[in-house]
Formats: sequence, structure tokens, C-alpha cells
Amino acid sequence: MKGNEAIAYGAIRCGCDGYFGYPITPQSEIMETLMEQQPWESTGMVVLQAESETASINMLYGGAATGKRVMTSSSSPGISLMCEGLSYLAGAELPCLVVDVMRGGPGLGTIQPSQADYFQCVKGGGHGDYRLIVLAPASVQEMYDFVDKAFTLAFKYRIPAMILADGVIGQMMEKVELGPVKPRRSEAEIEAECGSWATTGKKPDRERNIITSLALEAPVQEKFNMKLIEKHRKIEENEVLYSTYRTEDAEHLIIAYGSMSRIAETVIDMAREQGIKAGLLRPITLFPFPKKEIEAFAQRVKTMLAVELSAGQMVEDVRLAVNGKIPVHFYGRYGGMVPSPDQILEEFKKNIN
Repeated sequence: MKGNEAIAYGAIRCGCDGYFGYPITPQSEIMETLMEQQPWESTGMVVLQAESETASINMLYGGAATGKRVMTSSSSPGISLMCEGLSYLAGAELPCLVVDVMRGGPGLGTIQPSQADYFQCVKGGGHGDYRLIVLAPASVQEMYDFVDKAFTLAFKYRIPAMILADGVIGQMMEKVELGPVKPRRSEAEIEAECGSWATTGKKPDRERNIITSLALEAPVQEKFNMKLIEKHRKIEENEVLYSTYRTEDAEHLIIAYGSMSRIAETVIDMAREQGIKAGLLRPITLFPFPKKEIEAFAQRVKTMLAVELSAGQMVEDVRLAVNGKIPVHFYGRYGGMVPSPDQILEEFKKNIN
């Protein structure tokens, strides 16, 4: 199935309570598949096409406030419209899932794949000091698997989570192993898990739960921001995910995520055939970013090359992690142009000679 279709199956089978979205290429198959599967008949999951991206993100706010597992999906211009709502969700500490299948920009741009939403999504997106947990799948299987994982992390830390995929992963087709269907949580289970903060109805033995992101007094807002910072620190300590390929004896390292990491694996094999000891590090969580792991590689490799479908965004985090210890180079393509392994290898060889 397509990566987008896998997202839909992942939502149905992980106990999602509601999806609220709006169609935009190249992610429209997510909602189309949900409509075809009609999970309201089998699991009771709500699937609703909102009148806009702005409406759908605010429907998430309402659903998440009740402790439900709710999600939306969109592509780059649509995510821009959702950014105010994302900030409100973060400010109210509401767990939810947002899927962004990136397309080329800026503006309406092209429906071809891109990774140019990295800054927007990994650095927050909307206003204020907040972060999202961001997972970057590199296969259709991971598109499926990461739906449940994103919800688990979102509820663990009471934070919005995002699956950040590019149009290649959303549109490509691969075999997928589907897990068993998890039942949606009962009202009693939601009360047990989320009753301390969710609007599940006033109980006689506790105060009312009020969902808001408003704090007019500066000392109160500062205290809340400090709480968020501590939450982000714990996430960075405990939830970093990454993978490596042929790095055991690597002298040069490529860093790439999503579809670019798949192409980079071929580049590594080609470089090895030419006697170049190259390896790959793939960040799976873009926030939290594998800073310590990249810093450790900087102690033993000679150069790094960040490869992205953008003008250079993740590379800034790589350079911050390396902190000037070794050269960090960049190769990017834009506007939906996907590089070939030969093109990346040529750039890679330029920077190691």
C-alpha cells in the first residue's frame, strides 16, 4: 500500500478516536482511505472532513481536551494554516497527532516531494517557546508503525506529536505488516489515564479541569514556560531515535532522513565499492535530535555531509552538534527535484578530497 494509506490503517488499528482533516496533495489518500474503510462502523472512530485546515486543528483541540486520541493530516501550506492551533495545543499541553506529508514551496509551490518544512515543524511552527515530538519515517512500514508510537509519546508527555514525511514516502508503495487492532479506550480508561487534566466531566472528588493556554500574569507564564522546557529536556534525554548503516569503520558520514536516507544507503554502498569508508546516520526523531550521537561521530570521522530535499535546514542542527570539530558539508535539491545516488556521490567525493 501507499505510505498515506498506511497512515490511515495505522490510525484505525491503534485505537484512534477521531480524525479531522482537509484534502491537499500529496497526502489526500489518508482521508480517502479512512472514508473507504468506514471505521465508524467497526471501531466507532470518527472521520470528518472539516471545512478548512484551521477548522481541523481546532477540532483536534476540542477532542484532545477530552482525553481522546485524535489526529489530523495535511501538507505544507495546510500545516502553515494550522500553526496557530498547534501553538494553542502546546500551550494547553494537549496530546494529539499531526501528519505532514511535505511538498515543495514556498507558497503553493509544487505537489512534488520536499523536506523544506523541517524548520517549521522541528522548531515549533507557531509562536512561543514550544516544541513538538517529530518522527521522520523512511518507509511505508514506518508510516504505519509511527502512528501508534506518536500517540504513545504524545500522551506520555502531554505534547502534540508529528509524523513528518516527504511526498516520496507518502506516495510510494511497499508491503506492510499490519498489527492487531487495538480497541479504543473506554471512558473509564480515559478517566484513569487522563482524569487529572482532561475535561471528562466534573467529579465530586476533584476540582474542575480547565483547558487553556492563557496566563496573563508574567510570573505565571514564566513558570509554565519553565515547565515546558523541563519537559523538552526529559524528551531529549529519553526519546532520541536514530539508525546507522555501515558506520563501524566509517571515516566519512552522511546524515539524512526520510526518503533521502534511503537514497543515501545506495550512495554508501557505491562509495564503499570505490574504497571510500563511508557510513550513514539517519535521525528518526528530528525532535529530539540525535545531537550527542552526532557529536560522538565527530570525534572519529573526518567529514560529514547532510543531504536534504531543501536549501539546508537539518544541516544547521548537525553543525550545532559538531560544534566546529570537523567540516560539515551540505547537498540539497529543491522544488521537488529528487537527486540520484550518482549526483550525491559526486558531491560527497568533492568534499572528502
